[in-house]
Amino acid sequence: MATASVSGYRENELWRRLGEVNDPELDEPITEMGFVERAAMTNDGSVEIDFRLPTYWCSPNFAFLMLDGVRKALDQLSWSPAYRVKLHDHMFAEEVNRGMAAGKTFSDIFAELAEDQDLGALRETFRMKAFKRRQEAVLRGLRQHGLTDLEILGMELPAYDVARFEPGEAAKQKPRYRAALLERFPDRRADDPAFVTWEGQRIPPGALEAHLAELRGVRVNMEFNGALCRGLKQTRYKELDVVDGEPTLVDFIMDRVPARAAPTA
Repeated sequence: MATASVSGYRENELWRRLGEVNDPELDEPITEMGFVERAAMTNDGSVEIDFRLPTYWCSPNFAFLMLDGVRKALDQLSWSPAYRVKLHDHMFAEEVNRGMAAGKTFSDIFAELAEDQDLGALRETFRMKAFKRRQEAVLRGLRQHGLTDLEILGMELPAYDVARFEPGEAAKQKPRYRAALLERFPDRRADDPAFVTWEGQRIPPGALEAHLAELRGVRVNMEFNGALCRGLKQTRYKELDVVDGEPTLVDFIMDRVPARAAPTA
């Protein structure tokens, strides 16, 4: 394979892996949120990541969860590169970057910053919210297709897998809900219902309306936080049209042009 082809393949793989890392609170890819300011490969095949959050005071626990996700994504790259991840413009950036340069794990770096926060419990809370948000989108999509509540709640995974949606939120969340379901219940059988509560209980058809109301509350809260996050980012940074063919952000305060942002499709 030609060198240029190898480089292009690796760059695509790099962005694909980074796109699998979600903001834990919003359940949206960090690449779509614009948190990955730069992801580049050097001549020796190593990877450099510049990461910047919407505000200087973003929770260190949230930063930890995302940076830990980035680390895991980089560890999965097929060519096993050395890598450097740098956090910018955050109240704990100095501690994080110094710790990473010293070869410390994210768990070591954030042991003090997290104080008494149980990061395992925090992860589980965000997993629960993501599960519910994804499920609600698919349930609403099936209703819009004209399925009855009895048909929806009686659906098993084989039927779920062949269900089709027009492009939109239900189509986007369908594979993501399946992934969340199997992550939550890895021993799920093909003849088990596709839709259950986070606790694993069946949802009676007569209770679907109330169940959807609960899920809607989770979604509205996440959407509000997402809108707030985007608003803060837009307030802090201004967008240039194009720099070297790619969209780029500039910090109002620092008034500098950072390195290239994520490639567009």
